Amino acid sequence: QVQLVISGGGSVQAGGSLILSCVTSGLPFSRYGMGWFRQRDGEDREFVGGISRTGDRTLYTHSVEGRFIISRDNAKNTVSLQMNSLKPEDTAVYSCAANPTGYADFDDQAYRYWGQGTQITVSS
Repeated sequence: QVQLVISGGGSVQAGGSLILSCVTSGLPFSRYGMGWFRQRDGEDREFVGGISRTGDRTLYTHSVEGRFIISRDNAKNTVSLQMNSLKPEDTAVYSCAANPTGYADFDDQAYRYWGQGTQITVSS
């Protein structure tokens, strides 16, 4: 059984930082590209960032470039999202996802497995 369990969500004031972690089990983690997505109320799911299976390539949506950092630890089956300089518009439910091609990908259709989602609220 594949599981992606997210921890680290919560509330923060604008300008603050949070770290999300996604711990996986039941899949060969080092073969999977990993992604982070978010969904604001009433909006479609949005790609936030992704990392290749080896960690040598990362992708970010423009609005988070320079503020968010994705990293992974293949020994711990974990992918993390460091979020800095948070803005109220970053408020959303954040999910991690696993892509069997091993690549970082903007397209959510490339991802096979999904975590449960965690709420991030940034107040002004």
